[in-house]
Amino acid sequence: MLEKLVELDRELFVYLNNLQSPFWDPIMVFASDKYVWVPFYLGLISYVIWKYKRKSIPMLLLAVLTIALADSITSGIFKPYFARLRPCHDPTLSETINLVAGCGGKFGFMSSHAANSFGFAVFFNLVLSDRYAIFKFILVAWAVIVSYSRIYLGVHFPGDIIGGAIVGSFAAYLCALGYDIVIRKYSWFGVSDNLTRN
Repeated sequence: MLEKLVELDRELFVYLNNLQSPFWDPIMVFASDKYVWVPFYLGLISYVIWKYKRKSIPMLLLAVLTIALADSITSGIFKPYFARLRPCHDPTLSETINLVAGCGGKFGFMSSHAANSFGFAVFFNLVLSDRYAIFKFILVAWAVIVSYSRIYLGVHFPGDIIGGAIVGSFAAYLCALGYDIVIRKYSWFGVSDNLTRN
């Protein structure tokens, strides 16, 4: 059963990785570069501080904790434990892979990009109120694009992405629970503010 899943994962990777064009190459390289999103992060942090005042303190701290957990679990635990080669390091795929940019580290299961982006998106989907539905959708769409770019660039299998997304989402869920506990326990943060999830 496991061997069949691995084979399906490889076949899906080859199919998706070969859906390439000169038009999309620079776009996917851009989407996959974590540093180009710094202005986006800074803008979101500024907005949260402006809109949420005191509540922004635990919100931002727990958002950072979400990413720290997601990244440390995927990179520090799963990658060295499973030691699954990235497709760009897999010699059996050398004839079929389209490698657009660099390959990265040796092991790929699970994807830290997917874990971090989905952790970030899911955390804010859980703690923000429903009035931010469009913004929530944008965050999830952003996480999907970032994650897909890793397959497109030839550095992760779809299974790496799915696993990373699950880990990031779970870390986000735990940290969102922590945020609710902090907000309800400490009145200094102003629980009467209806901006967050009720």
